[in-house]
Amino acid sequence: MSDWQVWLIAGVLLLVAEMFTPGFWLACLAIGAFAAGLVGLIPVVGTTIETVVFAATSLLSMVGIRPALARRFRLGVGSGVRTNVDALAGKTGVVTERIAPGVRPGRVLVEGENWRGASVDGVVLEPGTRVMVVQVDGTTLMVEREPES
Repeated sequence: MSDWQVWLIAGVLLLVAEMFTPGFWLACLAIGAFAAGLVGLIPVVGTTIETVVFAATSLLSMVGIRPALARRFRLGVGSGVRTNVDALAGKTGVVTERIAPGVRPGRVLVEGENWRGASVDGVVLEPGTRVMVVQVDGTTLMVEREPES
């Protein structure tokens, strides 16, 4: 088996392994392996030069490409991307069960799901009233009457 084939197989295996690990570290090594494989196609180049190309390209991709990928695909705290129930903030819905502050929370239909709802500003909201989710408190949507447009 030629050197370039070994580098190609290593690159593919590293990309597959990257799917199961966070951080894009193995993807950077895969880029290095692919670069070394390309250099390995040149008949007069030896294993030492291929290894240097692998190391240099991997290092450069870790410094140059990895930070951009991490910023682009990062989810979680501090990313600005809302997921799960937090993604409901700002959505509109309809009151399905009367919301009477101080008495008990009602129900709100938002994006096809029925949630417990409470009025954020202490106003009674009757069924059929269009509301906007202001925040989420556990499994209760804190809502206010949707502004008239």
